[in-house]
Formats: sequence, structure tokens, C-alpha cells
Amino acid sequence: MALCAGTASAQPAIPDTPAGHTFKAWFDAFNGGDVKALDAYFQKYDPKGSAAQAMQFRAMSGGFDLRQIVKSERLHIEALVKERTSDRQGFASMDVTDADPAVVTSFTLRALPPGVSIANLNMRIDATTRARVVDSAVADLSTFYVSPDVAKKMTDALRAHEKRGVYDTVTDGAHFADLVTTHLQDVSHDKHLRVVFSPIPTPPPPPDTANVIRNDFRHSMERNNCAFEKAELLPGNIGYLKFNGFGPPDLCGPTASAAMNFLGNAAAIIFDLRDNGGGDPAMVAYISTYLFAEPTHLNDLWTRKDSSTHQFWTLPYVAGKRLDGKPVYVLTSKHTFSGGEEFTYDLKELKRAVIIGETTGGGAHPVAGHRIDDRFMIGVPFATAVNPISHTSWEGTGVEPDVKVPADSALAVAEKLAADTLRVTHQ
Repeated sequence: MALCAGTASAQPAIPDTPAGHTFKAWFDAFNGGDVKALDAYFQKYDPKGSAAQAMQFRAMSGGFDLRQIVKSERLHIEALVKERTSDRQGFASMDVTDADPAVVTSFTLRALPPGVSIANLNMRIDATTRARVVDSAVADLSTFYVSPDVAKKMTDALRAHEKRGVYDTVTDGAHFADLVTTHLQDVSHDKHLRVVFSPIPTPPPPPDTANVIRNDFRHSMERNNCAFEKAELLPGNIGYLKFNGFGPPDLCGPTASAAMNFLGNAAAIIFDLRDNGGGDPAMVAYISTYLFAEPTHLNDLWTRKDSSTHQFWTLPYVAGKRLDGKPVYVLTSKHTFSGGEEFTYDLKELKRAVIIGETTGGGAHPVAGHRIDDRFMIGVPFATAVNPISHTSWEGTGVEPDVKVPADSALAVAEKLAADTLRVTHQ
């Protein structure tokens, strides 16, 4: 017995297993393009996921056609999919719990490079690989992690798990990466810290890798409009700007300025960061500049390697009008993270905005990737934010809103507060 994929009769059947049921639920919700259906999926099967972020991805991909079930086990499934808006293919791998309903423990979806086929994929790992990953993680954390004391606790924990044989039976690379990540985050509570696995073996980067990555990133930024989703004027001349990341100013500064200039005559402004996953602190400073008339110290970054501190201030110049003196509201959710949290925290400490929504994710550590081998890498946080007013950050705690409401109610609350404030101002 099998479950039909439900989008085209020619597509392969999805197996009738807990993993198959869960994968089909994701596949149908994603392709359906309905945010409520996606939200229902995440609530039931994958509470860590975000319907809004999935919708952004769907807008870029147009949904997926199922090409092949590569592997099926009771609690694990692998599939080949193809974007509906391009010829790009992707490899999906999902692991779930043995429960009813099953809960997703690992889900990856990676684009296959041109010319790479399913035959090039390799999910299997052996004891030598597991030992190499643990040894490299221990070395990288000991050398680079922002807190040496926490690094020592994490490496001790990894060695203890290894000694007890916790990893001995793990032969799936994606599952192993997720398991090691969980063990590291159990100690550090650092959501930027992560071990990443690729089923596609990659050679050491060539000398011009930085340029290739830069060009790929530029194309990605262009493709999603530098993560700017919506700029509009709401009733009462209230500006509304939703953007889901902070791209580098040299690539995305013109887009940010265009959005801010569109709202340059607004009486108040609402920044919607409920799906903002972060980005470049220089762009945080760039957008913040529109909200201040005088030079303003926003944030510092302290780096472990040389114990240096880099200050971030508003800029001397940005194109167009500034909104200094205008009421500002920032919408947050549990998915607001990293640079999105910095923008929120900076404005909160400077008493420049009212924060409305949910407590944010709690990630204040910039991260750098370290190659382990041709299939594993580890992202190691190497620095920490230090606010010049509070002398601390939102790491591990998130940013508490001034007005705590469910994320999906935040915009309505902000609109009412802005309208009330403007009404009083104009009396």
C-alpha cells in the first residue's frame, strides 16, 4: 500500500510509513502554497520550523515535483525533487520519531550542483569518519569558540559521548551531524553552533572560491530582492516594511534605501522582523541610520582570536530622508534571530522603538565555517555582541518585547499603538 504524492499522477508513490506520511504532509503543504496549511504542518510534525520562511522558499522555487524515492525505511526517507520554476534538482532527507504523529528529527533539502546525480550522493559514514568529525570539532572549538570555558565543557561532553559508544551505531551522515549539534547545543545553548553534513562530496576549495561564493551570493540576493518582501503605507500614513534578512550594504544598500525612501514621508514606521534570520551587522547599522539624526553608537563585536572590539555606529550619510523623531515599532517572533535580534535589541536599549510580539531566538554570536572533510563542516561562533548601554547581549535569552503578544497578532497591535500615538501627537 502506498500514498499518492497528490500533485501529478506520473510522480512516484510515497511509501506508507511514518517517514512517508510525514514527508507527504510536508510535500503537500509546501506545494499547496497556503501559509495556514504549512503552519498546521509545522505545529503537528516539525515545531522548530517556520511557515513564513517556508513560504519564502516556495516563492523562489515554485514548489517541487517528486522525481524519485531514493531510499525508504520506516523512520527515514530520501527523495529526489525538482523545482517547478527551473531545472534545478534537490535531494531531500528526512528522519522522524516512532510516534503518532511522527515528529521530524532531521530534515535537509540540498540543491544538486549541475552534473551531479543521485549516484554521486553518499549518506553513509563509518567509524573512521565519526572519529575524524569528533576530533576536528574538538580542535576547532578549542581554538576558535568565543568562550574557552564553554568550549572545554563541550569538548568534554563530546568525548564522554564518544567513550560511552553513543555514536557507534550511527551510519547516516545527516543524523550524525544533527546528533553532534544537539550534544554541543545542550551544553552551550548556542544556536549559531552547528555541524553540517553534505551527501555530495566536495573537493577542497580552489584559490578563487571566494569570488565564486561571492557571485553565487550576489545572484541569490538578487533573486530574493535582498530579502525585502513588502513596503507599503497602511491607513493613517503608517509605514510598514517587512524584510527577512540583512544583506551586505554593498550589494543590498540600494534596495534598503529604495524601501526606506518609499516610506520617507510616513508619520510612523513598523519594521516586521518576525521572519528575519539575521545577516550583516553593517546592514543593521545602515538601516538604523535612517532612524537617528545624530551619530549613534549601536553595538560592539568582541572577537576572541585577538581580543579586539569592533564598534558599529550609524553612518554619516544615507540616501534620502531620515525618519528621526518618528515613532518606530518592531515586530518579533521566536524565529527572529541573530542580526534581526541585534536591530531589535539596539533600538530597544536606545529607547528608539517599541518592540511587539514574541521573545526572539537568542543568537548573538557571529559564526565562521571550518571544513572537516569533503562532507562535513562545523560552524563555530568566534565573537559576541556587546551592547554599549547594557554591556551584554541577547545571547541565550533572546530579546523580550515591550508588548508581549502572539506573533500573528503583532501587526494589528502595532497598527493600533501607532494610530493612538499619532492621534495624541496631533491633538
